[in-house]
Amino acid sequence: MNLLLLEGTAFCLYFASSILLIKDIKENRYKKIALSIAWLASLAHLTSISLLTWSKQGLDFSFFHTASIISLIIAFILLFASFGKPVEKLGIALFPVAALMLALDYIFPSTATIGQHYSLAMKMHILSSIIAFSLLTIAAFQALILALQNKQLKSHNPGRLMLSFPPLQAMESLLFQMISTGLLFLSVSLLSGFIFIEDLFAQHLVHKTILSIVAWVIFSSLLIGRQLYGWRGKTAIRWTLYGFICLLLAYFGSKLVLELILNKV
Repeated sequence: MNLLLLEGTAFCLYFASSILLIKDIKENRYKKIALSIAWLASLAHLTSISLLTWSKQGLDFSFFHTASIISLIIAFILLFASFGKPVEKLGIALFPVAALMLALDYIFPSTATIGQHYSLAMKMHILSSIIAFSLLTIAAFQALILALQNKQLKSHNPGRLMLSFPPLQAMESLLFQMISTGLLFLSVSLLSGFIFIEDLFAQHLVHKTILSIVAWVIFSSLLIGRQLYGWRGKTAIRWTLYGFICLLLAYFGSKLVLELILNKV
């Protein structure tokens, strides 16, 4: 199967779905077709990654390919969540990001030799890390939307996009559900990481580990603060974004420096 054709199809479908979700804000009749197109885009994206993995006889965790995998998982989580919760409008921002990551992965392919056989602990660490980052990325986008909702409600001039989202209380509840689930996978990631890491400094993982632990502390503190002190609103938004920034630097900061700046794999 032609990989360029497959990825090009996914790229176009992601943007088509996003455009239809924007149109649904005004006309309220494009949701189903937009989500159907997004499913097709995600499946095409998944097929392209599977074919690439098969051709390289192993997983590729280079910078852009990892970003492409994470964006795919984010898209799938959002699509599955949309069955029971009104979160599909997040696709307006998240689907184009998935398309962009897919395009960058094709434009800047990895030259690394793939074929390493990972241990069970390593596979658990990688999978839990990717799922944790995906869930907490969605939480970060939700936090940004909550900030906009708060601002527009205070100005008494909410736009159509903000009105298309659930009420603030429902959005906050969903935010903490995403954070709780993401924190669970982040905990598994950290625990399994300590199992397989033999030399923290030689593997260039010290910064990632420290920042991931900081993110874990931030998200844990936020959940405890909500439970004990009723933290919400601006406090929840700030802590969510601080935690996500730490996680973003942990997952991609070192890879950006090592692969794209220092040209080390």
